[in-house]
Amino acid sequence: MSSSGLRDSHIQLNEDGSLRHFLTIDGLSQSLLTEIMETAERFIDFGQRKIKKAPLLRGYTIVNLFFEPSTRTRTTFEIAAKRLSADVINLSAQRSSTSKGETLLDTARNLQAMHADMLIVRDSHAGAAHLIATHLNNQLQVVNAGDGRHAHPTQAMLDMFTIRQHKPDFSKLAVAIVGDVLHSRVARSQIQALVILGVPDIRVIGPNTLIPTDVESLGVTAHTSMDTGLDNVDVVIMLRLQRERMTGQLIASEQEYFKTWGLTEERMAAANKDAIVMHPGPINRGLEISSSMADSSKSLILPQVTNGIAIRMSVLSMVMSGAEGAGE
Repeated sequence: MSSSGLRDSHIQLNEDGSLRHFLTIDGLSQSLLTEIMETAERFIDFGQRKIKKAPLLRGYTIVNLFFEPSTRTRTTFEIAAKRLSADVINLSAQRSSTSKGETLLDTARNLQAMHADMLIVRDSHAGAAHLIATHLNNQLQVVNAGDGRHAHPTQAMLDMFTIRQHKPDFSKLAVAIVGDVLHSRVARSQIQALVILGVPDIRVIGPNTLIPTDVESLGVTAHTSMDTGLDNVDVVIMLRLQRERMTGQLIASEQEYFKTWGLTEERMAAANKDAIVMHPGPINRGLEISSSMADSSKSLILPQVTNGIAIRMSVLSMVMSGAEGAGE
């Protein structure tokens, strides 16, 4: 999980520090992450309004360019863009020209020729969003909706926003990230955000086969025991077991995995009494988390989804605002 060389901070920021693209958490400042969350606060109640619209992106065209299947992420990006009054087009690999041999950059350039203003890109290859942002000379804004095992910055920010609603002082928190850390772009982005926001105690928990050998270089401690890993933590973030990315036999069986690393109410007793439980989804009940735990009062899994819309509204509005400022 060491740095992949995709250092995006100089690409995704304008000279004044505002967002030009949103590609990764890595290299961003605490003040910018805080600004993203504070901007999201303005949008959190939009779902309760009779008219769920703001005119901030009226006249802009945003394209969801998804080369990996997704329901939650694509839908929340679409809702976020439409609530900001943007025109939204959804493209998937199955019906795009890439299935006919066109390259990713050719697809992006064609969309640019159609005067699209922003691409929201999800791809199984690390660096896909970075590649587009680098080659299109900032004429098209790019937001990373997940690239390979590299990054998922908006998911990390909605997770930070959810934590902040319940545990506002990051400097006093102990956070445990549990499960398939090895294959998780979400975990990488979460760790980067937690470090930037000043969390002093970040733990990853899971079997040795699913914990990167260099993970402690990111500023975390590794645990293979749920009992010790969850001891006195304030936040527990469960990860999906990403079987589609696995090569070889990395776990003995799903039953054994749940028995040893699944989150149950009994295991949760090791955490602090007011600890919260999160999961980026989709959840696998009886594999990563028990149904009773997923549906408990400690669970913030559904509020995370709601918060995802507000955070994505925040990011989209800030990126387009940064683009306008850079063009002045």
